[in-house]
Amino acid sequence: MKHRYLPATEQDKKEMLKAIGAETIDELFADIPENVRFQKDYRIKQAKSETELTRELTKLAAKNKDAVTYASFLGAGVYDHYQPVIVDHVISRSEFYTAYTPYQPEISQGELQAIFEFQTMICELTGMDIANSSMYDGGTALAEAAMLASGHTKKKKIVISAAVHPESRDVLKTYAKGQYIEVVEVPAKNGVTDLEALENAVCDETAAVIVQYPNFFGQIEPLKDIEPLAHKGNSQLIVSSNPLALGILTPPGAYGADIVVGDAQPFGIPAAFGGPHCGYFAVTKKLMRKVPGRLVGQTEDENGRRGFVLTLQAREQHIRRDKATSNICSNQALNALAASVTMTALGKNGVKDMARQNILKADYARRQAEKAGLHVAFDGPIFNEFAVRLNLPVKEANRRLLQDGIIGGYDLGLAYPELNQHMLIAVTELRTKEEIDSLIAGLGDQHE
Repeated sequence: MKHRYLPATEQDKKEMLKAIGAETIDELFADIPENVRFQKDYRIKQAKSETELTRELTKLAAKNKDAVTYASFLGAGVYDHYQPVIVDHVISRSEFYTAYTPYQPEISQGELQAIFEFQTMICELTGMDIANSSMYDGGTALAEAAMLASGHTKKKKIVISAAVHPESRDVLKTYAKGQYIEVVEVPAKNGVTDLEALENAVCDETAAVIVQYPNFFGQIEPLKDIEPLAHKGNSQLIVSSNPLALGILTPPGAYGADIVVGDAQPFGIPAAFGGPHCGYFAVTKKLMRKVPGRLVGQTEDENGRRGFVLTLQAREQHIRRDKATSNICSNQALNALAASVTMTALGKNGVKDMARQNILKADYARRQAEKAGLHVAFDGPIFNEFAVRLNLPVKEANRRLLQDGIIGGYDLGLAYPELNQHMLIAVTELRTKEEIDSLIAGLGDQHE
């Protein structure tokens, strides 16, 4: 047999045509003028047998440079972290893998409980009161947070740090344009938000201030100093956080954040060419009725048994469209489950230890870079990323590193022209001393 899947046999086609009273497929297009029909052959390869196709795709896949066979120092929002083997086992179970929106709680208790546990763990990490069932990714969560703040405060200005992920800032601008919201970017100074510029940017018309913690450069933003500036004029403080970092850093909730968002990718979700991911969204209790997406709540049935239901849904499918706070109509339940399984497998001490390793290994790499004569761009504490300036284009440096079995860092010049020839290096718990030394040696040789 040439093909494993046959969507419609020739006999199937004949029976369908007969049912609608047509002799041929061409009759279905009789009303379309001949001169506008596509009369040529498509410029695509001829169909192959399953065996031939599998062989061709395998050869193409073999050209990829992956984080399994190469030591990856590429981060910038997508990281190479430890993934417990139990994760794939659990999320591959059919009751999770094929589950759809749990509209009927009586047959969706397992799915609902998994989401509830995810919400609970996100609240513990962020120090917030309420978390939703997840968002599409961190960028979506950040933009939705800004829209919530604007709607809640009835103000039309968002102040965001330039040290927030550039892709998230782009998503925010796209959202804001449709809502006629002004987005003001505050520059970074020595790798963190310029506090003086932030203070000058915040005014009575500001709906929210958005910072990232740790920020895009891996630096730890001073939330204690940012909080009073952000709340000047009754604006909201939105913090985008790497959830793994919150295993060891003081949570944003402790600094008075109103909304905490981020991407759960560091917990058991593979890089996978940049997606799919799993955004998280946590708020204070006063904002819980305006949270986008869905929330799972815990309750009891008539017999007093613990149960779970969808609750406090604020999307247009459930209430009048003009009252909806978001048009987000889904969540990333499967990836949220992967994150939950990872956090459960690691445990509180494991998450903390994993976060500590990121800090220690990144600090070791930064110190070795300085010893090798590389210019480290910024001072101050970091989590698992730091920037160095090179004497050649980052693209060329990465090409050379790849020849040595190393996937280099992110070219900061792509998003920050003023940081041309600067490489953002990510060092996670998976990187060994030997791999770090090889990276620094390779960059040091190029630097000279």
